[in-house]
Amino acid sequence: MTSRQNNLMALAALSGLIAVAAGAFGAHAITDLNAQEWLKIGAHYQLVHAVAGVVALSLARAGLSRMQTVAGLFLGGGLIFAGTLYAMALGAPQILGAVTPIGGLGLMAGWSLLAWQAYRADFGSAKL
Repeated sequence: MTSRQNNLMALAALSGLIAVAAGAFGAHAITDLNAQEWLKIGAHYQLVHAVAGVVALSLARAGLSRMQTVAGLFLGGGLIFAGTLYAMALGAPQILGAVTPIGGLGLMAGWSLLAWQAYRADFGSAKL
């Protein structure tokens, strides 16, 4: 793996850790229902995209092009999407919710690029 891939893999692992911690925090330490929901949604999206980032990095290691970019979009989008929800759950101004869709766009861009690469690439030739 390249240094960038190593950094993205570490970020994916930390993202999964934060998602589990946020979900547990919301389930056990928060009583406000809106805050619980924000933590639950953020944790769900962040965890799914942490795993998707690991898969994309595995495909990058197998030689498929643009998978590092896909992983970066998943992880960056997940960080923005979930991070804004977490911040609001912890008391940040709700206007921060206007930033949340930017993270969602990053996630959708990652899925779009993955779909495009799958259409263009021969996944059967990858060394998985």
